[in-house]
Amino acid sequence: MVEEAKIGIIGGSGLYEIEGMENVREVRVDTPFGEPSDRIVLGRLENVDCAFLPRHGRGHWIIPSGINSRANIYALKKLGVEQILAISACGSLREEIRPRDILIPDQLFDRTKMRPSSFFENGLVGHIGFAHPFCRELARRIYQSAKSLNLPVHLGGTYVCIEGPQFSTKAESAVNRILGFSIIGMSALPEAKLAREAEICYATIGLVTDYDVWKEEEEHVTIDIVLENMKANVEHVKQLIKTVLPTLNRERNCECATALKYAIITQKDKINKHLYRKLQLLIGKYISL
Repeated sequence: MVEEAKIGIIGGSGLYEIEGMENVREVRVDTPFGEPSDRIVLGRLENVDCAFLPRHGRGHWIIPSGINSRANIYALKKLGVEQILAISACGSLREEIRPRDILIPDQLFDRTKMRPSSFFENGLVGHIGFAHPFCRELARRIYQSAKSLNLPVHLGGTYVCIEGPQFSTKAESAVNRILGFSIIGMSALPEAKLAREAEICYATIGLVTDYDVWKEEEEHVTIDIVLENMKANVEHVKQLIKTVLPTLNRERNCECATALKYAIITQKDKINKHLYRKLQLLIGKYISL
């Protein structure tokens, strides 16, 4: 592992760079899973060493199901990242969660279909706990910082992640509301699962752009509406990132930090050696061959 930054920021739709970073340099990180979405920007923001990665690539050329999340998370882990702030544009499924609000979810529901969601494969099996998919301590710090800035923020709620790139049908939106979900997006998974497997704290900052398609009196979601609201949200989230960074704990006592401690169940003599070398960055502190 090359220690470069303990804090990672994954930019979503509309957030492709962060002004104010000092000592900036870009690095390409090789991973066993291919190339990350883009070069990773390293620098200091508010006197905190950070690594910034736009998940859709600069210029937004990667569709949600085409994001190489395994490479992205592995690359950040390789740079020493221990906590990730993940920015995500999303639609609201609740009346009280308005466009241009921020929601910090505490639960996830997976409706994706096509995305590799684990570093583990046949030959090396691991089962992480994922009852609490977001780091609660990291989420709390983000929420407190947003409140200190008087931003319209909500703490808690379920993020339902769909495959995309299409938006929902009215039937899908209605069912998601009946099930009690709060926001809908396309990017939190498999990022959150992979971050947990990599023992990285992960929290989503949901930037609400629209009411999906369920609210009859509202204009249905279009890319123009999304982009207009996203532009307003991006300025808020840039302020939020700068405010929360200095408050983050450097010592972690959460479940994320030791997620793999009892997760690996394959007997040593059955472990595929090639796969072990591939995942040594993640599991090497628990297993040696």
